[in-house]
Amino acid sequence: MTEIIGVRFKDAGKVYYFDPAGTKQETGSLVIVETARGVECGEVVISNRMIEDDQITAPLKAIIRQATKQDMKILEQNKAKEENAFKICQEKILNHKLDMKLVDVECTFDNNKLLFYFTAETRVDFRELVKDLASVFRTRIELRQIGVRDESKILGGLGICGREFCCKGFLGEFQPVSIKMAKEQGLSLNPTKISGTCGRLMCCLKYEQEAYEYLQKNTPRVGAYVKTPDFKGYVEEVNLLTGKLKVQQEKSEDPPVTYDKSEVTIIKDGKLRLDKEELKALKGLEDQ
Repeated sequence: MTEIIGVRFKDAGKVYYFDPAGTKQETGSLVIVETARGVECGEVVISNRMIEDDQITAPLKAIIRQATKQDMKILEQNKAKEENAFKICQEKILNHKLDMKLVDVECTFDNNKLLFYFTAETRVDFRELVKDLASVFRTRIELRQIGVRDESKILGGLGICGREFCCKGFLGEFQPVSIKMAKEQGLSLNPTKISGTCGRLMCCLKYEQEAYEYLQKNTPRVGAYVKTPDFKGYVEEVNLLTGKLKVQQEKSEDPPVTYDKSEVTIIKDGKLRLDKEELKALKGLEDQ
């Protein structure tokens, strides 16, 4: 077992483990630590805790110190520097006529580097832009092209549910989401109904996927050939949540009859059918 604290450097960002170095750290406190990017200031989101050794990558780096008043001043100065750098970079992008959208600027705690995050439809030759920015700020400059999901996570906003974007509010890392999930959950494959503001499939499709997968193991699919208490027929409609099925008697023009899944026996199960043309049209919704 190893004692750790969990530190986060961005709102809803990934949590990293550090050695508390014999100190007691409370959730919400700020600490100075050394990372791969240099010295950084992060928020403690997991207080002192013992975890299994196989859950960490040894050796853990120890925290340098608790954040001081001077450190807080540096954070304020860096924030002002980031706002100024954002304005200047936007002007430089216009001057160089680059097809890119600046999303965010980040200044490392030790002022060793300025990171500019941007989105673009294609690759961008920003070498001259980097030179320009370096001559203005006289520090290391790094430009990072990010995806539309990352852009939403940084900028934030409200989803169609009326709540803050999940990625901005609490998702530390993005989970893969697929068209197949939407199909399995019986959702309309209308892009406007299953995609978020970022233009990709909504992250919340992932939340209930395990429950739907469990239900599908115990429920006939559409197209399944089943035996009911009254006849044999084909499943025309399935409600996974209620367990109700509409079964059409074979070789009959009578309307389908509703049964509970416990009342039918599967003779041959159906298959989840994904139309190739439909999938091709919706492929852009999946994160690449």
